[in-house]
Amino acid sequence: MAAEKNSTSEDSLKENLFGVSEELVQAISSALENNDAPKIQALIKDLHAADVSDLIISLNSESRKQFVSIIKDSLNPDVLANLDIPTRVQVLKMLGPNLIAEALKSLASDDALEVLSSLGKEHQAKVLQSLPSRERAMFEKFLSYPKDSAGRLMQRELVCVPPFWTVSETLNFIKNYHDLPEHFYTIYIIDPRHHPLGEISLSLLLRQQEETVVSDIMSQDMRSIQVTKDQEEVAFAFRHYGLVSAPVIDETGRIVGMITVDDVVDVIGEEVEEDILHIAKVHELHVNESVTNTAYWRIRWLIITLVNTLIASFVIAQFQVSIQKMTALSFLMTINAAMGGNSGMQVVTIVVRAIATRQLRESDIWRSVSREVFVSLITGTFFAFLLGSIAAFWVNDIWLGIILAVALFCNMLWAAFAGTMLPILIHRLGLDPAVSAGPILTTTTDVFGYAIFLGLATLILL
Repeated sequence: MAAEKNSTSEDSLKENLFGVSEELVQAISSALENNDAPKIQALIKDLHAADVSDLIISLNSESRKQFVSIIKDSLNPDVLANLDIPTRVQVLKMLGPNLIAEALKSLASDDALEVLSSLGKEHQAKVLQSLPSRERAMFEKFLSYPKDSAGRLMQRELVCVPPFWTVSETLNFIKNYHDLPEHFYTIYIIDPRHHPLGEISLSLLLRQQEETVVSDIMSQDMRSIQVTKDQEEVAFAFRHYGLVSAPVIDETGRIVGMITVDDVVDVIGEEVEEDILHIAKVHELHVNESVTNTAYWRIRWLIITLVNTLIASFVIAQFQVSIQKMTALSFLMTINAAMGGNSGMQVVTIVVRAIATRQLRESDIWRSVSREVFVSLITGTFFAFLLGSIAAFWVNDIWLGIILAVALFCNMLWAAFAGTMLPILIHRLGLDPAVSAGPILTTTTDVFGYAIFLGLATLILL
C-alpha cells in the first residue's frame, strides 16, 4: 500500500498539461537537498525531454550542477536540444566530450548541430575528435555555413528517390531504409546529379496505385532554399507560401538537406524574442543567470543610454541662463522630449515589424513616410493644443503655452519622419534596426525637443 501511495503521489506531481508543475520543482529541490538520487530518477523517469529541460532551467546554478551530475549517464539527448542557449552552455560544460559525442549521435542532425554550435571552438574540437570520421566530416561541413543560415538550420536526413521509381518501390524504400528522418512530410524526386526535380507529399503518395511512376504525380512547384540563406528569410518563405518542409540546395544546385516547419517555429520564436530584448536594451540571459554576467550585459546597454543622456544634458546646459530666469522651462521641457520620444518609438516598432515580415517594399517607402507624417499631423495638433493649453493655465503665461505647443508639434513631426526612415536606412546598411533605431531616434527627439523648446523660449520671451 505504501509503495502504491508513493507511486500515486509521484504521478500527481507529474500531472501538468504543459511544462512542469511547481510541486514537482519543489519535490526535485527537496530530493537534491537530501542527495536522494533514486528519488530524482523516479520523479523524472516518465517526463518528456522538453519538461526535463524546463526543470533544469528552473533550478539555480548549484542545484543544476547537482541535478545534471545525477542524471548525466541516463540523460535523454533531446533534453540538450530543448534547453535555452545560456543553460545549455552550462550543462554541456558539466558533460565530458565523450558524453556529448554520444548524445550527438542520437539526435537528428539539425538538433545535433544546434547543440554543437553552443560550444566554444576548443570544446567543439574535442567533441568532434570523439566522433567517428563520417559524422565528424558532416558536422565540420555544417559548421562551415554562416551562422543563422539555412545550412545551420537544416537536417541532413531526408527521403530522395529517382523519377523512374514506382510508388511501390518508394514505399519499400521508406520501410527498409534506416537512415531516414524521424518525422518527414515530403519525398523529393532527384536526378542523377542530386538536383531536385519535384516533390510528393507523403499523404499523396499513400493514396496512389502501387504501379504509378513518381514522376507522373510529383509537383514541380517546389520552393528550394539556398544553403546560405538567412534563417529570417527562410521563416518568411515558410510563412508566405504555407510550407511544411523545403529542400535545401548548395551552390551547385545539389540537394543537401531539408528544413521542416518545426525548425521554423523555433526560428520565429527566437527572432521575436531577440527583437523584444533588443528593443528593451537587454541581452538574452535567463532569470537564473549569475548576477555578474547579467550585470555585465546590462551595463553594456546602459552605456548607450548614458551617452544619449549626456548629449541631451549638453544641449540643456547651453540654455542654463534661460532656465534660471524662467524656472517653468525646467519642467515643461521634459514634456516635449518625452512625447516626441514615445510617439517616435511607436512608429519605429511598426516599421521594424513591417521590415521583418516583408510588408514594407521598396516602392512603399515614401507612401509609408507620408502616411506616418499625416498621422503625426493629427496627433501632433491634438497634443499641441492640449498640452499648450495646460501649460498656459499652469504657469499663467499664454506665450509659454504657445511655444510648448509649437515645439511639441515640430518634435512629433520629426519623430514620425525619423521613426520611419531610420529603421529603413539602418536595414539598408545591413544592421539590425531593432537594435539601433530606437536609441538613435530617442536621442534625436530629446536633443531636438530640448533645443527647439528652449531656443524658442529664449528667443521670444527672454
